[in-house]
Amino acid sequence: MNSKSKRIITIVVTALAAGMVVLSGIMKLTQSAQVMEGLNKVGVGPYVILLGCMEIGFTLLYLYPKTMKLGFILLSCYFAGALATELSHGTPFNAITPIALVWISAFLRDRTTFLPTT
Repeated sequence: MNSKSKRIITIVVTALAAGMVVLSGIMKLTQSAQVMEGLNKVGVGPYVILLGCMEIGFTLLYLYPKTMKLGFILLSCYFAGALATELSHGTPFNAITPIALVWISAFLRDRTTFLPTT
């Protein structure tokens, strides 16, 4: 794969990952009925504004190259917690897709996030 193709794929996957997380954050900030129903079911409804701000803030850190690794760690922790909550309450695994896209885009953007430099 040539450099230009890799760059385009990286941008597309990063945009998809960031777009999903930011959209989720916006839906939390607007407190849509469907989101509130799901969050209230698992007991985190009162924290919807905080959760939305976290998603958007962590994504901004992830998108900025100098803070990408910090944003990656924070997004990974956030979605790991979301997955644990979904598992413990028997709800659909909505956090699988964004965390997978974040991990794939992180690998494409900077492999040293996962592998040591040689």
